[in-house]
Amino acid sequence: MKKIGIVGGGQLGKMMILDGKRLDTQFSILDPTEHCPAHSIADSHIVADFDDVDAILRLAEDVDVLTYEFEHISVEALRKVEAAGHKVYPSAETLSRIQNKLVQKQWLARHHIAVPDFMEIEGVEALRKAGSVFGYPFMLKTCTGGYDGKGNALIEEESRIEEGYKALGAGTLPLMAERLIDFEKEVSILACRSENGEMAVFPVAENVHKNSILDETTVPAVISEASALEAMDVARACLQAFDACGMMCIELFVTREGHILVNELAPRPHNSGHYTIEGCVTSQYENHVRAILGLPLGCPDLIRPTAMKNIIGQRNGLAEVTGLEKAYAFPNVKVHIYGKEQVKTGRKMGHITATGRTLEEALAEVRGAHKVLGI
Repeated sequence: MKKIGIVGGGQLGKMMILDGKRLDTQFSILDPTEHCPAHSIADSHIVADFDDVDAILRLAEDVDVLTYEFEHISVEALRKVEAAGHKVYPSAETLSRIQNKLVQKQWLARHHIAVPDFMEIEGVEALRKAGSVFGYPFMLKTCTGGYDGKGNALIEEESRIEEGYKALGAGTLPLMAERLIDFEKEVSILACRSENGEMAVFPVAENVHKNSILDETTVPAVISEASALEAMDVARACLQAFDACGMMCIELFVTREGHILVNELAPRPHNSGHYTIEGCVTSQYENHVRAILGLPLGCPDLIRPTAMKNIIGQRNGLAEVTGLEKAYAFPNVKVHIYGKEQVKTGRKMGHITATGRTLEEALAEVRGAHKVLGI
């Protein structure tokens, strides 16, 4: 029986365990929250901070392979785990090239993968230079730690430079600027690579964000066949460039001309890939488990059109689910409740998926269920 260790016990870890258990795999998790989403189904749980190197080493010693469900963890800790002879997928080297967004963009550009124009920012004068090069508005980003729109500031005009600079730490965090892309659509693509180099690329998903948080994903994306094929080629190139093992999410812009630009990468299963559980022959979570265990990858093909909608916290307080019976009156709907004890404004508390004969049918069911379900 194989045993997998996961750094992180959130919803991504929980869904990884749910699929991995069908293979009779055991799972140990490390998470500082005692009753985190994955706690109830993990075989063991080390309650420790994500920067606790000794705890991560203890986790690695108890499993066959170590993985993680988010990228904001210590690369040095993972290097120590590898130096001690333990398997880590994706590797510390892969994470080191993705964790910092500036390093990530530089690595992509070095491998001739198209990205928006960018530059490192080391002060207000550099921001003024970015404005003269990129024009206004342009994006200012923290190089580390950002997610769900956190760590981003839109610099709309030169007079807003100092305000944006202060909002992102006034130089206490590494910063980068990017040309603002006038894109037609935001899409993402999930891709997986195994120990032996086998690859599986999922369909292109179309994403809609609200308040910089993913709201809806629909698959297949309504883009040209040429753009879809280009996106799949980009996904394979990213897996190769970062020598990835396991799942990778590649967030992309489709330009008005139909070209593909890489926005950001995540070396793990991803929110925009939740649809794969019901929508694809093999989910992103099962393929991640297969990849890091050295098993052949499963077919990533879409079974039929699929829509996913996030359930986002609208207030702060104890979590309580209401309206589940009404939501399940929509026959194609599947509800996923993550099991977080506290609701917080903007926090992902669950998601709803539906498949349909058409995208419109799937999206109508998801939206209908979302209206009557509350947390």
